[in-house]
Amino acid sequence: MSLFESAPIGSGTDKQRPLADRMRPERLEEFVGQEHILAPGKPLRAQLERDELSSLILWGPPGTGKTTLARLIARMTKADFVPFSAVLSGIKEIKEVMAAAERNRRYGRRTVVFIDEIHRFNKAQQDAFLPYVERGDIILIGATTENPSFEVISALLSRAKVYALRPLAPEEIRTLLERALRDCERGLGDRELQAPPELLEQIAIYANGDARAAYNILELAAAATAGRTLSREAVEAAIERKVLLYDKAGEEHYNLISALHKSVRSSDPDAALYWLARMLEAGEDRLYIARRLVRMAIEDIGLADPRALEQAVAAMQAVHFLGIPEGDQALAQAAIYLAVAPKSDAAYRALDAALEEARTGLAEPVPLHLRNPVTRSMREWGYGKGYQHAHNFEDALTDMECLPNRLAGRVFYLPTDRGEEKRISERLEALRKKRSRRPPE
Repeated sequence: MSLFESAPIGSGTDKQRPLADRMRPERLEEFVGQEHILAPGKPLRAQLERDELSSLILWGPPGTGKTTLARLIARMTKADFVPFSAVLSGIKEIKEVMAAAERNRRYGRRTVVFIDEIHRFNKAQQDAFLPYVERGDIILIGATTENPSFEVISALLSRAKVYALRPLAPEEIRTLLERALRDCERGLGDRELQAPPELLEQIAIYANGDARAAYNILELAAAATAGRTLSREAVEAAIERKVLLYDKAGEEHYNLISALHKSVRSSDPDAALYWLARMLEAGEDRLYIARRLVRMAIEDIGLADPRALEQAVAAMQAVHFLGIPEGDQALAQAAIYLAVAPKSDAAYRALDAALEEARTGLAEPVPLHLRNPVTRSMREWGYGKGYQHAHNFEDALTDMECLPNRLAGRVFYLPTDRGEEKRISERLEALRKKRSRRPPE
């Protein structure tokens, strides 16, 4: 028996196999996600369509399609395909396959060797592939959840292109779940099971970018559903947690974010954490929450604690970088920080006052001394005349008026005496006194 006969790639329709395995795409067009490498015109897509494959490493979290993509490559290429498991295979098996691949090359055939969990191969095992990759006896495809820079030997890494696969977005996972519910041959279509969109949304969020996990939840929930409508209780049992459903475009969505915002404004960290937890458990978009925290930092804290905005923006970046559930802790940390920070809406009100003046008042011309005299004519017209360059004065302080004459002396920003704004208020008062005492130039 040939070694190559031990690498079946067909999907089949055996309903005893897990749903995640049955629903593997059979054509590249069915593959969902990874548009950054598989969209028309992208390098990997072009290689596959031209059947000009080279060695590559697929690096990404579980359930993002590494094995599926390797199987699709096997279908599309005209080469023999040999799957390897780094957990089950050793040097002996490697040498047997390499010898067969070398014979294949002499007869003009190519061999694609797929190594699942390549990071589990030690250095000696990885070294065993190197001469065959160099000679072109095999095209190596490795799949790993670990950083290849640390887990794949440099000699092998330099001869392979690394493609980083991303966790699937909730909407991509929903697409897969809906497909499974409709597919009568491989999926659950013969059950004619209806699934409320909000339940599929919950599954997609809980799966955290892992399509296999989402399929497993759906399969368990479907098995526990007696009727023709996927039940909330079945989904809760499958994910072993309570499902808090609410319409993201409806009233409850706005009620919860309003409660979170007002709890932060009221300096109540415990209430802020509770409403945040309600939103997290209900599957709210984490970046939406992060954006609202940034707004709270600007609107309700402002310059009373300038670091509040830094904390909120850092939380937003952490959520984007870490995803669920690790990023949730960053949201909690930011919510606590904002709740206990000193509060001021002085900067918010100052901008409102300036905007009101800009909207309703006369559009005053910029005073000549503030205009930049970029041409000789402008200098002759008086542009820049009387301008005082602050760095040429003691304490970098001038008595020059920067508002139009009609608004001279107008104050828009009135800082509070809370937090850092107390120091800002004292600084502004000192500046105004110095200006009033400075003799005219």
